Amino acid sequence: MLVTTTDSIQNQPIQTYLGVVTAEVVYGTNVFRDFLAGIKDTIGGRTGSYERIFEKGQQKAIEELKQRAGKLNADAVIGIEIDTGTINVDNKGVLLLITATGTAVKLG
Repeated sequence: MLVTTTDSIQNQPIQTYLGVVTAEVVYGTNVFRDFLAGIKDTIGGRTGSYERIFEKGQQKAIEELKQRAGKLNADAVIGIEIDTGTINVDNKGVLLLITATGTAVKLG
């Protein structure tokens, strides 16, 4: 299945718009990773462990988007947007939220 951030696919006419599809991936944080990220915040630098989580989450969200579009018999998902955020659970932690949204289409 084709996936793209653009609103069309070159040389592929869109026959039917099947609707908006979304996918969500949520990861919990952990004390060790938070501790290391806190050190990086203090001394500066990138936080590789969180970067890997977001990269993995984005890949999983796109795969889930493809699956949901497949249930609609789509050939492609166009106009994909990926957003990230957090959900505060309590004063001790947050969940990392990654969402992907696009339009499922049938190509002509």
